[in-house]
Amino acid sequence: MRGLKTTIALLVVLGGLAGYIFFYEARREPADPNARPRAFDQLASENIQEVQIKNADGQTSRVQLESGNWQLVEPVKADADDGVVGTVTSNLASLEVQRVVEEKPADLKQYGLEPPRIDVGFRLRDQKELQHLLVGDKTATGGDLYAKRPNESRVFLIAAYLDSIFNKAPFDLRDKVILKFERDKVDGVEVSEGTAAIQFSRSGSEWRIAKPIAARADYAAAEGLLTRLSSTHMLEVVEEEAADLRKYGLDRPSLTATIGAGSTRATLLLGRKADDGGFFAKDAARPTVFTVEEALATDLGKEVFDFRRKDLFDARSFSANRVELQRGSETMAFEKREEGGKTIWRNAAGQTVDTAKAEDAIMRFSNLQAQTFQQAAHPSLKTPVATATVRFDENKTETVTFGRSGNEVFASRSDEPGSARVDATAFDEAMKAVDAMK
Repeated sequence: MRGLKTTIALLVVLGGLAGYIFFYEARREPADPNARPRAFDQLASENIQEVQIKNADGQTSRVQLESGNWQLVEPVKADADDGVVGTVTSNLASLEVQRVVEEKPADLKQYGLEPPRIDVGFRLRDQKELQHLLVGDKTATGGDLYAKRPNESRVFLIAAYLDSIFNKAPFDLRDKVILKFERDKVDGVEVSEGTAAIQFSRSGSEWRIAKPIAARADYAAAEGLLTRLSSTHMLEVVEEEAADLRKYGLDRPSLTATIGAGSTRATLLLGRKADDGGFFAKDAARPTVFTVEEALATDLGKEVFDFRRKDLFDARSFSANRVELQRGSETMAFEKREEGGKTIWRNAAGQTVDTAKAEDAIMRFSNLQAQTFQQAAHPSLKTPVATATVRFDENKTETVTFGRSGNEVFASRSDEPGSARVDATAFDEAMKAVDAMK
């Protein structure tokens, strides 16, 4: 009896196990019948610690992973481009054998594999020796590349697009960023050209010009400087450790751009024009001299007026809560209030003003922009045709004065020097919109 019970129990366990296996197998994704074998089975890119490439020109480069970042260690020591190296390692890990051409070839020269045109070596974590991928010529159709592993006799095909990924020179693998800084921590920028300098300061998301004038800066233009400096890449490295900066015009730079972030500074120096185009340049903190595109010098060398904010008003129709317009002896004032769950505008006499008309007038004034700037206040502003004061965002106030000279209209803000010429038609339309509120 005891033997029978044991047998029954074993059958129950076996049945449950069989059911589990059937259920598990039913839920598994079916194998892709068209999947190609990997050149390096079970290779994960995150396990690669070192890459060595001998390219088609015979140049050898070696990069190593240090503290989570790739470093170029041969032929020179420099930061590596993590994105470029990452592309190499990820393609090694996913490398597919398109087709085996020959299992035991008698002549590897016919495939460009003796010697190999490209040799890509890589070392895994906790390994001492490099594994290699040898890459030869393209096939007659140009759609694939011949390749093999040194420890295998077979020759196989890999996709032709991998040629540009694996055939890297030392310059391709290095970090080519010209100036490094933490963008979100930047609080100032200064661009100097000779004795002239433009200085910007940032507080939160607001940019201001601090020198040579105190004025609002155009947000897009100021942020564009940071983008230009952070995204521009070296055209080529001229000298790794330059001892004589005079021959590059870097002993007395033609232009200097300094990024400030608290107590830290990052400075780019531009020297003279290079014979083959571009400008010689260097990061003040590094000995390497390189070239950059000429357009960078053009963008950094803009006039201060190119960086000024063109909007005469910071206020917008949704943020303004009080508007006062003075024309000669006449003063008009309108104030926004919340009454009965509705937003209404009232004039100085307490009368309700059409909301649509009020917002239209404010929108037209807020859309007024400077077409050009001039350092001095235009004479017409001594006898203004209108002065608009707008309160917005609870406690902010701005005042803009307008003058007319013939068919031209000029404006000046109370907190900024000089004046600006504005579109006369747009100004007249804004005045008509104010009159419509009466």
